[in-house]
Amino acid sequence: MRTTTRPALLAVGAVATLALSLTACNDGSGTQDSGAAGTSASSAAPSGSTSASASTSTSASASTSASAPSGNRTSTSAGGSSPSRAGGGGVTAACTTKNTSVTFLQSAGHASDAQAAAATLKITNSSGAPCTIVGPTTVVADDDQGKASPVSGDNSKEGSEAVEVPAGAAVVADVLYNDVNGEGTKSARYTCPVQASHVKVALPKDAGTTVNVMKANGSPGGVFSVCGTDFKVGAFAAR
Repeated sequence: MRTTTRPALLAVGAVATLALSLTACNDGSGTQDSGAAGTSASSAAPSGSTSASASTSTSASASTSASAPSGNRTSTSAGGSSPSRAGGGGVTAACTTKNTSVTFLQSAGHASDAQAAAATLKITNSSGAPCTIVGPTTVVADDDQGKASPVSGDNSKEGSEAVEVPAGAAVVADVLYNDVNGEGTKSARYTCPVQASHVKVALPKDAGTTVNVMKANGSPGGVFSVCGTDFKVGAFAAR
């Protein structure tokens, strides 16, 4: 009986030892699997960090790139405004009826065989900036009674080059004409077909303005008496 029992006990012990060994192996395998998963997760972490870093870098680069054109646009705008300011600074306005006043003075003496009567056309710059007269200026005289056709003259031949008139200054031109009637009686010697108490003066490219004829001393009541079909307007000059 003792001989039979001991082998049986040894067999049971061997089975128990084998089961314990198998259990230990399973626990080790599980530990290794867990460690591998941890290692995989750990390895994935730097990859995610690198991706986030790359995303941040790309975003910063895009932001910098987007801001650059804005700066360029500002620079271009500032640069483009300078020529505009420079271009407007050197322009001188034309003398017109809006920025000048016109005075017409009859001749102080009658015409003679040696010289013509000389009225005075005066243009005063009444603005606060200089202006320029460029081109011919025309003067037209109508007879007060309408008994004769209008007569006119300009300075297209005598001198119409550019003349600058400073603010508040004036330029004058002689208006040469004949006021002696050689065909009439002695009493009508100084009575011409055109007796104009006013004249129309048109500066270059301007509609013109009508002004009263003044006496030679600047007082009212002058008459522009023209015998003939025309007269001459001289060049403007400061006096």
